[in-house]
Amino acid sequence: MTGGNESCTAGPTSMSYLSCLTYILEEWTGVEHIGDYLSYAFYILWLLFPLVVVFVLPGVIVILFYVSILLLHIYKRKNELKEAYSHDVWVGAREMLATLWDGHGRIWHGYELHGVENIPPGPGLVVFYHGATPVDYIYFSARLHIMKKRRCSVVADHFVFRLPGFKILLDVLGIIHGPKEACVRTLKKGHLLAIAPGGVREALFSDEMYTILWSNRKGFAQVAIDAKVPIIPMFTQNVREGFRTLGGIKILRSLYERIRLPVVPLYGGFPVKLRTFIGEPIPYEPNMTAEELAEKTKAAIQVLIEKHQKIPGNIFRALMERFQTQKKED
Repeated sequence: MTGGNESCTAGPTSMSYLSCLTYILEEWTGVEHIGDYLSYAFYILWLLFPLVVVFVLPGVIVILFYVSILLLHIYKRKNELKEAYSHDVWVGAREMLATLWDGHGRIWHGYELHGVENIPPGPGLVVFYHGATPVDYIYFSARLHIMKKRRCSVVADHFVFRLPGFKILLDVLGIIHGPKEACVRTLKKGHLLAIAPGGVREALFSDEMYTILWSNRKGFAQVAIDAKVPIIPMFTQNVREGFRTLGGIKILRSLYERIRLPVVPLYGGFPVKLRTFIGEPIPYEPNMTAEELAEKTKAAIQVLIEKHQKIPGNIFRALMERFQTQKKED
């Protein structure tokens, strides 16, 4: 094994760096034709790279959640003395998180919010279509906070409250699990509250056809009736092109129905164009039943989907829309 490095550079026919590396590895390992194995390994890596990317990119959102949690803990430690003298010590923290998430939405998705003037100055129930992830709602609430200095609480599935380390984030952002009485209380205090009636089932098992999966749910409508507030329909264009699920696999659907946990894998994280559209509010009517109000709300969401979403959704088209201008249709 003498002269291995010298042979890489000596003489008129010096080897390339890759050939030199291959030669040294053959000398060290004693394996002949190791270059062929390396070439095959690089080919497999190149072949699988897109697959790896689409399953790894969703992890960026998880990382941002935990960065948010870390920032909240740092903020809390730096403001412990102020807590006793302030009615809401988390005001600055909410500003910080809104800036973080709005910046991510602007850069990664060119996020736009249309129809914010349809949100009444008082309380209201924002009802939205649930994409594979709620990232569009996060961008909406961040932009709303920046534009209007308004908070919007949201109803989340029970599994969210079991995620390690999330308690401080849920408390600061006003994320609640319910029940109905808690939702009514939030609205009667004059706050905005958001809910996706389709919940996790719609997130995992709807598809690029943007089918609304609400079953016979009408609890959200009863909340609006009890609190005597309007319902504000909301939909985000291309939300299912940013993230997709493997919800079409029947065994995963059966498993979810059995254990009620989001066991369906996500993929995507594509930088598609996201535009959130807020429809005209559905006013409170004392004589309307919860069933009627639920159907009216579902129809309003369907109108937003038909108006602003090309169906079936297409990832490539949604990516290209980052480079297109669109007339404001709200």
